[in-house]
Amino acid sequence: MSEEDSDYGDCSDDEMDDDDDDDVYGDYYKHEEVEMENKKDDPEYFEFQLLKVEDVDRLLNENVEALSRAINVTPSLAKVLLHSHKWSVQDVIDLHKKDSLKLLVDSRVLPSVKCTERVLSRNFICSVCMQPSLADALCGVSCGHRFCRECWQMHFQVQIQNGVSTELECMGKDCNVLMPEDFVLSIVTNPRLRDKYQEYGFQDHVKSHPELRFCPGPNCPVVIRAPVDKAKRVVCDQCKTCFCFHCGLEYHAPTGCETIKRWLTKCADDSETANYISAHTKDCPKCNVCIEKNGGCNHMQCAKCKHDFCWMCLGDWKNHGSEYYECSRYKENPNIANESAHAQAREALKKYLFYFERWENHAKSLKLEEQAMKKIRARIEEKVMDSSGTWIDWQYLLDSAMLLKKCRYTLQYTYPYAYYLEKGSRKELFEYQQATLEAEVENLSWKVERAEITDRGVRVG
Repeated sequence: MSEEDSDYGDCSDDEMDDDDDDDVYGDYYKHEEVEMENKKDDPEYFEFQLLKVEDVDRLLNENVEALSRAINVTPSLAKVLLHSHKWSVQDVIDLHKKDSLKLLVDSRVLPSVKCTERVLSRNFICSVCMQPSLADALCGVSCGHRFCRECWQMHFQVQIQNGVSTELECMGKDCNVLMPEDFVLSIVTNPRLRDKYQEYGFQDHVKSHPELRFCPGPNCPVVIRAPVDKAKRVVCDQCKTCFCFHCGLEYHAPTGCETIKRWLTKCADDSETANYISAHTKDCPKCNVCIEKNGGCNHMQCAKCKHDFCWMCLGDWKNHGSEYYECSRYKENPNIANESAHAQAREALKKYLFYFERWENHAKSLKLEEQAMKKIRARIEEKVMDSSGTWIDWQYLLDSAMLLKKCRYTLQYTYPYAYYLEKGSRKELFEYQQATLEAEVENLSWKVERAEITDRGVRVG
């Protein structure tokens, strides 16, 4: 199994209160992690830029102008060619040098000469509405299919309202010639419709550009630009959304883009199972009292009998250090191939539930630890305001909490990877490393949740 290059996942914390009196160190907390991770001495550093809409427009227009001059075509035609060839000016120029007409035909900008001659020999009648028109009242592009302006307007209006822009085609039968921007705008006069057309066109151009990616954050106008298209982590400085540059999904290292898509699709198909696990509570294995997990750590202590156990396997935590490898590894039935189809289906579901429960558990732990982080910050600010030390004295606890968050995020995405990983020595090594990380993460989580901020200088990591 091949996996795309990726680095460790980490999302920024929720924005703090904007009130300066309540959040003295808000700016520090908000930007600290992003600034730390973007240092170029970091072996996992990924270079990217945050662009505004006007910056992207300028970039695209520079490419259009360069191609227009190079092969002597109109800017509108140059934009169609670039969109069809992933905005590589040099690729279009090289193809143009080989065979100019072939380039245009393949790009759905010009049809064959035979088609053009056949269409131009017709009388001046719009073949859509069948109304006679003067010669100069019919209009079209290089394919030779000519229709009245009213029919063109209706055609464009319907297509644009359906979200079509760069893929607008000629109305001619079996003609897939693309409509250049200048022709469309010469026909469409409604300002609102023109704006929609240009907005959809801009979105299409960004999506077709290998160096550009829209930030998936809600209502975020930022466009990310990176020199190489890799499955690397990007953190938007404006909305703090963390995502994979290659696929645009939530960052998912060490799982590759195609694998995480398969996993998310499977989780969606088994949504009822996911809902059950998400809402599921467990009983204490010693006194059977019902327990709901309210912290990120899997090291649980029953409030009634004080029994320490593992939330995932319900095993005694005292012996858990030596057995953690077994807790995080799925034990397959070695004779499953000889079992009935029903037994194999039941085993497949059992395997999926094993990995999904751990995936879901870490996702919930991240949310719970996010709440714990806010409480830690509030207590630190309270101590600082009471002159019980400075924020530097309490920095060790924030560093530990941030490290915990980073490791747990990565650990969550090891389970989809392990689910699809074929049996063998590679999987055994991966599961051993996964179990080692899991044990350290739970140990750190236990200490962070129970750390006393008054114990200055005590390291919890």
